[in-house]
Amino acid sequence: MRDPQPKTSVEQRRAFLKAAATAGAGAMLPGPLAATSHGYRVGNARAKRVIHLCMAGGMSHLESFDHKPELRRMHGQPMPESFTKGQPIAQLQGKRLTCLAPQFGFARHGDSGQEISDAFPFMARIADDICIVRSMQTEQINHDPAHTFFNTGTSISGRPSMGSWLLHAIGSECSDLPGYVVLTSVGRGGQSQPIAARQWHSGFLPSNLQGVQLQSIGPAVHYVSPPPGVGMTDQRALLDAIAELNRGFAGSVDDPEIAARVQQYELAYRMQTSVPELTDFTDESERTLEMYGTRGGDGSYASNCLMARRLAERGVRFIQLYHRGWDHHSGIQRGFSIAAKEVDRATTALVLDLEQRGLLDDTLIVFGGEFGRTPMAQGNGRDHHIRAFSTWLCGGGIRGGITHGATDELGYYAVEDVVHVHDLHATMLHLFGIDHEKLTHRYRGRDFRLTDVAGHVVRALLA
Repeated sequence: MRDPQPKTSVEQRRAFLKAAATAGAGAMLPGPLAATSHGYRVGNARAKRVIHLCMAGGMSHLESFDHKPELRRMHGQPMPESFTKGQPIAQLQGKRLTCLAPQFGFARHGDSGQEISDAFPFMARIADDICIVRSMQTEQINHDPAHTFFNTGTSISGRPSMGSWLLHAIGSECSDLPGYVVLTSVGRGGQSQPIAARQWHSGFLPSNLQGVQLQSIGPAVHYVSPPPGVGMTDQRALLDAIAELNRGFAGSVDDPEIAARVQQYELAYRMQTSVPELTDFTDESERTLEMYGTRGGDGSYASNCLMARRLAERGVRFIQLYHRGWDHHSGIQRGFSIAAKEVDRATTALVLDLEQRGLLDDTLIVFGGEFGRTPMAQGNGRDHHIRAFSTWLCGGGIRGGITHGATDELGYYAVEDVVHVHDLHATMLHLFGIDHEKLTHRYRGRDFRLTDVAGHVVRALLA
């Protein structure tokens, strides 16, 4: 019998998808990377995981890793207009621009003679392990879009974060914890700008690739424990029933999020065992706890650094620590001193701890903020700055004990071996054996990538 009414194009498409899905329902429920081509692999990976230590708020390069004696000499004098004319300025528009001297001394450390601020006496001990990049540049001058740009390679919200891109490319080595974990802490030394969960979102990639925030105080994950009276056997039966329903649903609709949903249910089930063990610090030695300066679970940056090492040991691919408190529009000497003290010891402990456990060689550590600060004074602080800032990297195939790039005599412009955020992303992916130009995802008719249409590998940073 012929259909009384011819099918519309929409109905035909639905029928085709349903038939295709029914014929091969297994193909509708791939692992998170089953559809990913390996054409982007370019060589052997040097790194297996990333720990990104984000000093949220815009850590001043002039008080940390970029020594400027000439700026000290010009303290209180007018900032030469040749530097600032026509340049983007966040909050100093129309103000009298005067030079503000660096608020700390600098000294050379290690066999490499790296110049590091006196505000970081512990980090001075790892001078030969780190590569200081003094010539970073970004494109966004306010906090939220600058974080978005640093995380996703664009200021447009809704794009995948770098951690999601990495998971999309090579997956996770851990089956009972998320492949991408985020920890946050709040300092006392400056304004604490808000951090939004979209900074670690997966965008148009599958939702199981987004970052999962663990709480720094109390239960690490809300609602992961079973409710009273519900045993693991009951939960297993419930999950199996839900998975069966989802598989049936996948047979009638074309939605890759169904597979992601099933995987997240399964992961949550396994985390009921893995998370309590992860957050139990009683197996840490007194020497380790003393080295970090925490007993764990207290919400501090130090505790999060210790947690980062534990996550790295368990195969988590991308670990991101945000420490808020670096926005020093005023009182920079006091505020920076407080913020530096909050992170200095634990950051150094993390590097040394990973090294002694044999994990540093394949763990890439990135330390820095979303932008820098102006050489010009904003009262007794500094404004936002995008033309130059400092970041350091170590481990994971990075050449330690070097300083890369340089700024001008006042620290305003990156003038030598400039490293754009896109270049940093390209270099990070390269250390995982990934060609950043080939790691793409087609969305709405266009091939997207983390580095957009830019970026190059900074080979001088590589060991």
